Amino acid sequence: MESENQTAVTKFILLGLSSDPHLQIFFFVVFLIIYVFTLVGNMLIMLVIRVDSHLHTPMYFFLSNLSFLDICFSTVTVPKMLENFLAKWKTISVGGCIAQLFFFLFSGCAEVFMLSAMAYDRFTAICHPLNYLVTMKKQVCILLVGGAWTMGFLYSLVNTLPVINLHFCGPTEINHFSCELPALLLLSCTETSTNKMVLLSSAVFFGLSSFLLTLVSYIHIIFTILKIRSMEGRHKMFSTCSSHLIVVVLFYLAAFFRYLKPTSKMSSDLERLISIQYSILTPMLNPIIYTLKNKEVKTAAWKLLGKVSTFSDNVKTP
Repeated sequence: MESENQTAVTKFILLGLSSDPHLQIFFFVVFLIIYVFTLVGNMLIMLVIRVDSHLHTPMYFFLSNLSFLDICFSTVTVPKMLENFLAKWKTISVGGCIAQLFFFLFSGCAEVFMLSAMAYDRFTAICHPLNYLVTMKKQVCILLVGGAWTMGFLYSLVNTLPVINLHFCGPTEINHFSCELPALLLLSCTETSTNKMVLLSSAVFFGLSSFLLTLVSYIHIIFTILKIRSMEGRHKMFSTCSSHLIVVVLFYLAAFFRYLKPTSKMSSDLERLISIQYSILTPMLNPIIYTLKNKEVKTAAWKLLGKVSTFSDNVKTP
C-alpha cells in the first residue's frame, strides 16, 4: 500500500560515463567515431556479400545477418548515449527505457544464437565437407537465421514483460549509459526477486544452450583439424574459423560476466566497461576481424572500392 501511494516516476536520469563536461565532449567524439565506423564497416560487409556472387554461400549469408544484427545492437544504445553527452537533462522516459531494454535484449540474444549458427556452419564445412552443400541448403540457413531471431524475441519478451509490472517511485538515477536490466531493477519500489529469478534462469538457459551448441561444434572442429597431418592443411582449416572464434570469445566472456554475476547496488566502472565492450566495441570490431582474417572478404571489398573509384572518376571526367 505504501508503494502505491508514492508518486510514480515517469522519467529516469542516465548518469552515463562521467559528469565532467570536458570528458563528455571527449566521449561524444570517441563514441561518435566508433558508431560511424560500426555502421560503415557492417554496411560495407553486407554490401560486399550482396554484390559479389562468389560470396553467395551459407557462411557469408550468416556473416551478412550478423553484420545487420551488429548495427541493430549498437543503434539501440549509442544514439541515446551520444545525445546525453551533449544534453543538459540526461533523461529517458520509463516507456522509452523499457523499449530500449526490450530491443537491447532482443538483438543481443539473437546475435548469440547467430554465432551458434555460424559455428554449426563451420562444423559442417570442416567435419563433413562432402555433405556440406546438402546439409546447409538455403532452407536450412533461413531456418537457422529465423531461429536466432525467434530466440532473441523470446528471451527479450520473458524478461521485459515482468518489468512492465514494476512500480518505480524513486530514486530516478540509473548509474549507467543505457537501460540494462540489472541496473533498472535496482530502482524498483516493488519486489524484484521474480525478475531476478527470470533473468538468471533465462540467461542460463538461453546463454548456456547457445554456448554449448557453439562449444560442441568447435570441439569437433578442433579434433578434425588435429587429425590433418599437413601443417599447411591445419593452418588453412583453422584460418576459416579463427575470426569467428575470436568474435565468440569476446562476446560470450563479456556478456556472461555482466548478466550472471551478482548485481551490486551501484553499477561499477568495471561493469560499465564490460557493457561498452560487448554492446558497442564488439559490433565495431566484428567487421575489422572478419575483413582482416578473411582473404575472400578483403578481395571482394577492394574490388568493390575499385569499381566505386572508377565510377567516380568517370563521372568527374567530362
